[in-house]
Amino acid sequence: MATNPMQRKARISFILGMLLTLLICGVIIALLFMQIKKYQDKEKTDLASQVQVYALNTDVGSGQVITSDMYSRITVNKSMVPADAIGNLDNLSVYALQDKEGNELYIKRDSEGYAKKNEDGTLKLYITKDGKEYEVMHDKETGNYYINNGGSKAYLELNNIPIIAKVSMKKNTIITTELLTKGEDTMANDVRRQEYNTFVLPMDLKTGDYVDLRLMLPTGEDYIVVSKKEVDIPVVGGTDSTDTVWLNVGEDEILTISSAIVDAFRITGSKLYMTKYTEAGMQKAATPTYVASQETLELIKKDPNILTKAAEELKNRYVKIGYDEIRNNYINKAVRASGDEGEANVKSKMQESITTTQDTRKKYLDSLGGVN
Repeated sequence: MATNPMQRKARISFILGMLLTLLICGVIIALLFMQIKKYQDKEKTDLASQVQVYALNTDVGSGQVITSDMYSRITVNKSMVPADAIGNLDNLSVYALQDKEGNELYIKRDSEGYAKKNEDGTLKLYITKDGKEYEVMHDKETGNYYINNGGSKAYLELNNIPIIAKVSMKKNTIITTELLTKGEDTMANDVRRQEYNTFVLPMDLKTGDYVDLRLMLPTGEDYIVVSKKEVDIPVVGGTDSTDTVWLNVGEDEILTISSAIVDAFRITGSKLYMTKYTEAGMQKAATPTYVASQETLELIKKDPNILTKAAEELKNRYVKIGYDEIRNNYINKAVRASGDEGEANVKSKMQESITTTQDTRKKYLDSLGGVN
């Protein structure tokens, strides 16, 4: 059927409009596709650059022991993470391992700062013994670790040592090896939780602080009895006790502290007191300089509960600082100067300590509702 020019023009305009619309839609679809592709590529890149690390879920103080409930796993961009970040619990557990001679297990890192791994994805472990480095192998049958020494398996007796915060850290801090340090020693079999109420305590002392116990004589001499002990303060009636502390101490330290307490009671004008570490995670333990009485030393030699290592450390300490010079020329001299008054004071102070312990115990039980 013939059409007039006006109809043809309208039809052509419609077709051109449709083509233009399709072209515009095609361009929009192409742009959307490009944007989606770009987003997908970015997402893949972001996922590839993400790593899992461990971060604190609570504030931690300097010197505080890091336990598994204090951190959790988070995902962050690799560019935001230090190379020594803890991203694997195996990494953290290795950091806490040492053999019975005190040689530490460690990992090695590649040029990019990442820990070297075995074919099965586990960390490669190393240890240095007697100046020689060995790769530590894992016996899957027994679950034990060993090194190849002269073609034969030499099994390692490993211990976990406490991991502590080197500095104070806030919640959400990413854990790195630079922020951690290791405790002084493993928990020995002879360590006990001991209660004391005869020390002069710092005004701002609180649970978790690390202290040295010191004995100051009226003549000015000042001796370190035990060093770098974490303090636990009992809560009595809803508030911290003002005179009682709990310490984890070994058998040799218990006897040494007991000797220092008796000396403090004997010597008029002496003071047995605690001093705080300002940055416990960064500061090394001080070397004890107090020398126990001869009677205590003899008991330490004979006591079967004292570990050989502790006995040797005491022996070396006393030889190094000179037992005769310190004990006889200073402490014993101060004891003799106090005479009978000092001996009488020991009895009264001991009874006072017993009474204080009983009173504190009663208040503690009252606060729990155990005594009406």
